[in-house]
Amino acid sequence: MQDKYDPSAELDLASLSSPKDKPTITVIEVIALSLSLLWLVALIFLFFALDLGGTLAQSGAGGLGVIMILLAVFLPIAFIWVAASVARTARVMRDEADRLQGAIVAMRETIVHQNRNVSQGVKPEVEKKIDEIAQVAKHTETALVSFASRRGMDTVQSDRKSAMPTPTLSNARTDDQKTLALGIPAEDLREPISVSEFIRAANFPETTEDREGFRALRLALEDRNVGPMIRSAQDVLTLLSEDGIYTDDLRPDRAKPEVWRRFADGERGRAVSALGGIRDRSCLALTAARMKSDPIFRDTAHHFLRHFDKTFSAFAEQATDEEISKLAETRSARAFMLLGRVTRTFE
Repeated sequence: MQDKYDPSAELDLASLSSPKDKPTITVIEVIALSLSLLWLVALIFLFFALDLGGTLAQSGAGGLGVIMILLAVFLPIAFIWVAASVARTARVMRDEADRLQGAIVAMRETIVHQNRNVSQGVKPEVEKKIDEIAQVAKHTETALVSFASRRGMDTVQSDRKSAMPTPTLSNARTDDQKTLALGIPAEDLREPISVSEFIRAANFPETTEDREGFRALRLALEDRNVGPMIRSAQDVLTLLSEDGIYTDDLRPDRAKPEVWRRFADGERGRAVSALGGIRDRSCLALTAARMKSDPIFRDTAHHFLRHFDKTFSAFAEQATDEEISKLAETRSARAFMLLGRVTRTFE
C-alpha cells in the first residue's frame, strides 16, 4: 500500500542555504582584520625604528629587492585572509549541515505522523471486520437439523457444482470422530461447498452487510476440504494488515488459466513464473522483511502456502478456466501471489 504524503508538509530545502539570514561580518573577519592591521603597524614601526628606508637606499636594491619587500609585506596578510576564508567556509558548511539534519528529522517525524494517522484510520475498520469473521467462525458447528434444512434449500439448484472432488465414504474411522447413529461422520453428510461459494469465501466478505459473503465464509469454514485454507488465509491477511498491506490495493499482472493449471500439476520454475505478478515494491519489501524478522509470520505464511497449493490443486481438477480466473482475483489468491513471490515459490 503506497503511503500518501502531504506535499504541504514538505520543507523548502533551498531556503536552508539562503544567505539572507547570514551576517556579513563575523568574528572571523574581525580577527583577520585585526591581525592584518597589527602586522602593518609592526612593519611601520620596524621601518621607522630601524631606519630600513635609509638602509635600502644605501644598499641600492633594485627592482628585485622591491618585489621581495612587497612580498614580505603583503604575503602574510594574504595568508591571514586565506585562512579566514577557509574558516568561514567551514563554519557555513557546518551550519548548513546542522540545518539540513534538522530538516531531515522534521520531515521524518512528519511522514511517521501521517502514516500513523492513516493506519489508525484504517485499522479499526479492518479489526471490526476480522472480529465479525471470528464471531461467525465460532458458530461453524451447526446441528444436524440446521444442516438438513440448508441441504434442502441448496439441492433445489440442479446445476450446483461442487468446488472440490467428492470423496468416497470410508468405513474406517477413528474413535474421536463425531458420528451419527448410522456410524457415518457428520462431515461426510454435509453438502459439498459449491464453486461460487468457495470463490466468494476466498475473497472474504466485502462489508459488514455482505450476507452472502458471510454465508459463503461460514460454509467454507465448515467444509473440511477448504476450511484449513480459508482459516490460514484469514490469519495471513490479518498479519499483513498490521504492516499496512491490503490485498485490495494490489494490482497483480494477470496470469492465464493454463499457467495456474501448470502450477496445480506440480510444475515450477519459468513455466509458472507469471503467477508472481505482484509488482508493488513497497509491499514486497515489507513482506520480505517481516518474513526474516518475525518467525510467527513466517510459519503462518508457509502454512497458508501449503494449504492453498493443496486446495487449489484439487479445485483445478474440475474447475473451468473462467472459474480459475475468478479465484485468481480473490484476496486469498493475491496473498498467495505476494507470499509466493517473496518466498520464490514460482522460481
